[in-house]
Amino acid sequence: MTARRLLQLVLLVQLLAALGIAFAALRWLGLAPWTAAALGCGCVALVRLAINMNNFVLAAFFASPTPPAFRLGLAARLHLLAEEFCASMFYTSWTMPWAREGLRVYPGSAAVPVLLVHGYGCNSGYWAHLLPRLERVRISHATVDLAPVAADIEHYVDQVERAAEALRAQTGAARIAIVAHSMGGLVARAWLRRYGAEQGGRRIVRVITLGTPHFGTGLANFGLGENAAQMRRKGGVPCDWLRQLDAGEDAPRRALFTSIFSHHDNIISPQTSSVLPGARNLAFGGIGHVALGRNRRILDAVMDELAALETEESQRA
Repeated sequence: MTARRLLQLVLLVQLLAALGIAFAALRWLGLAPWTAAALGCGCVALVRLAINMNNFVLAAFFASPTPPAFRLGLAARLHLLAEEFCASMFYTSWTMPWAREGLRVYPGSAAVPVLLVHGYGCNSGYWAHLLPRLERVRISHATVDLAPVAADIEHYVDQVERAAEALRAQTGAARIAIVAHSMGGLVARAWLRRYGAEQGGRRIVRVITLGTPHFGTGLANFGLGENAAQMRRKGGVPCDWLRQLDAGEDAPRRALFTSIFSHHDNIISPQTSSVLPGARNLAFGGIGHVALGRNRRILDAVMDELAALETEESQRA
């Protein structure tokens, strides 16, 4: 099953639940129609908020120590929760249920083309806030929808290869960059392991990961699917698949990576699991996992990294 179809089903269940509550409120509580509808929608939203808050609670059990410079006060913590809840509602209820992968080429652009790889349970709709930024500066880009939603991470590698080659063919670029969220960063590493070594890494200039569990996350222990099993971390130890992935990377490969992460990630825990030795690691605070895709500071950092690549490539040429 694709993430799009799964999220459409989830939306349908939520709609039926809201309608059922509204009908009950009309019939047995005697509420006005608009009041009953508001009650039904409010109950669904509260359940979604409870799920979101539960992620923060679970993450606290596995969390890494927060550096003093990133510790938050009460107001910042409330903002963290609100931003993460709004991001989750926006993506799962608005963009991802209808998104399809796409390709946009800007002829004559000197910018490095970018392939966008989403994370667990998501699709190309996750990039709704980054895409307009890429378009404003004429960066050619493509999105890929990884399917099925619960497959082995290795299953996605050929899908990334096809998307990467299509982007290179359409743009005529020798090398591309990848921006990947969460599990997508592991997919990119697995892709480099299978295909990058054959080309000496010449097809890729940079991989930028956002909140990727490079060494696993405790919350994956509660996840479903083969891909969730490959992201598990038990007793502080990454699973076998992650250890094998780590062992197969040398210093030049790691130098291709920029890992952007938040010390308050509510899905990747311990949060320092996103720190990739040998890579450029950029730490932030006060941002949740889903919100990484729409937070202004994170998007600014991604665009800065991509702008630097254009300069590097022009000097290299």
